[in-house]
Amino acid sequence: MFHSGPRNLITDVAGLKVGNAADARLKSGVTALLCDDPAVAAVQVLGGAPGTRETDLLEPQNSVHEIHAVVLSGGSAFGLDAASGVQAALRERNIGVEVGGFRVPIVPAAILFDLRNGGDKGWGRYPPYRELGYQAAQAAEADFALGTAGAGMGALTSGLKGGLGSASTVLETGVTIGALAAVNPTGSVTVGRTRHFWAAPFEIGDEFGGLGYPSPMPADARRILLKYRDKQFGGQADAGGNTTIAVIATDAVLTKAAAKRLAISAHDGFARAIWPAHTPADGDLVFALATGKSGVELSADAAIDLYAAAGATMARAISRGVHAATAAEGDLFPAWSSR
Repeated sequence: MFHSGPRNLITDVAGLKVGNAADARLKSGVTALLCDDPAVAAVQVLGGAPGTRETDLLEPQNSVHEIHAVVLSGGSAFGLDAASGVQAALRERNIGVEVGGFRVPIVPAAILFDLRNGGDKGWGRYPPYRELGYQAAQAAEADFALGTAGAGMGALTSGLKGGLGSASTVLETGVTIGALAAVNPTGSVTVGRTRHFWAAPFEIGDEFGGLGYPSPMPADARRILLKYRDKQFGGQADAGGNTTIAVIATDAVLTKAAAKRLAISAHDGFARAIWPAHTPADGDLVFALATGKSGVELSADAAIDLYAAAGATMARAISRGVHAATAAEGDLFPAWSSR
């Protein structure tokens, strides 16, 4: 049987820390995941409208195999500045790959769209995300806030606030896998308009309410509920107006190609937790990291368990992000706790 790690956070994977920084007036923020030592990394993009930095180098055929941090940010394309702030914090610590006598921190990043969520986006000439990225890196610890925090500060789903979620799973091999997700999809994480999460079969304990599936299933369970069809926004779903961005990580020893497979498998968690997922209006993306801290190289059978756990752990992280969201002044949608 699988069970969660001691924190039920991605930082149960040895060698990782996470920091958040956000601006409540802006209703946006940044989450930075820092690696104690360079980690093998990969990425898989399945949404139709991604916003990214340094993702090409993560493909298995390309030269750089390890990275130093990952950034998840609000702010749409403006939020890509956050990676520069994290990079600056790492450079101050002399962290980076050595190139021609210089150390260059490798910091891939992805963004979500939270511009029209009721926050004040009148930031002047330059957006605040570089400084928020720096603050998030400086705040990185083993424990961090979920829900309305970091990159989840201004996230929304169909009819509910989104948020920052995380979860972990310890496998029978002793290997740990963890997920981190900034949940801002066009679709719904709950069954129809109920309080029940689509990811209910994968819940451990009552980590997102312990409600299971509704019985009987509501009549609108199959209805496609989209964020931008709600009255607050009007019109149809906008390309690039959504996105769930996430990290899946393990302390197992993986090659870059195996990390790519891990990222692919973690997307199954999106499909288990969000209906619909991977639409043309979403920029759905998963970074995969392998710290190798356990020293375990998985057999073929154990690898299947790892990839299965990737989807389940991601589904739990997504649900926990919405479950933990809290109400704030000026919200366009309610928090899950009020439903």
